[in-house]
Amino acid sequence: MSPADYVILAVAVCAATAIQGSIGFGAGLIAAPVIALIAPDLLPALVVLLACLVTLLVTIRDRASLDLRGAAWALVGRIPGSVLGAWLAVAMSTAALSWLVAASVLIGVGSAYLGWRPAPTRPALITAGGLSGIMGTATAIGGAPMAIVWQGQPPARLRATMSAFFLVGSIVSVLLLTVAGAVTTTTLTAFLWLAPVVLLGFAVSRLLNRFLDARRLRRVALAAASGGAVLLIVRLAVGG
Repeated sequence: MSPADYVILAVAVCAATAIQGSIGFGAGLIAAPVIALIAPDLLPALVVLLACLVTLLVTIRDRASLDLRGAAWALVGRIPGSVLGAWLAVAMSTAALSWLVAASVLIGVGSAYLGWRPAPTRPALITAGGLSGIMGTATAIGGAPMAIVWQGQPPARLRATMSAFFLVGSIVSVLLLTVAGAVTTTTLTAFLWLAPVVLLGFAVSRLLNRFLDARRLRRVALAAASGGAVLLIVRLAVGG
């Protein structure tokens, strides 16, 4: 990648981390389409590695509001879902994976806009966890199922519970992707370059929590994610 590519990735990762730290999800929605445009070979491993860092930071910050029981039931579904997602990540071509990323973003955004609100029962949490494991490991975009189930929670509880769930889930996904050969030296190098950007984005999220309305910020995140997915689809269509 060129220096300009790294700058673009850094801006996207900073924005993605700030959104994730403010509303509890959205890092994959924002970052994955940009990475798919610039360096598709880094997907999904790079976003999952970055997710480990940002979710750790948010979990520590908002730990007092964490719903451990809810996160645990969701993880019952996440782990087997991650196994299937890891297989998809290595079995699919780069182009097919990019199409799956774009589709996952648009499905996630559409679900958020439709406002579907299922009750967070145990079966719903396990099912959402499984879908999140498949999508999160295969495409690095696994927030939508959990956001739908937990969307009625207070902001701090939503951030803490989703972050704890994604922290454990992302660690599992990284291990499975490593075994599958999807975590390369190039991926690790990119992660080390972008890790300080995650810290910056996390600091920005604290300011966003103080000064910006969460609903308005969520709309901006969804709009940005939609734009990234559309750009990715256009590039795939033209290149294909």
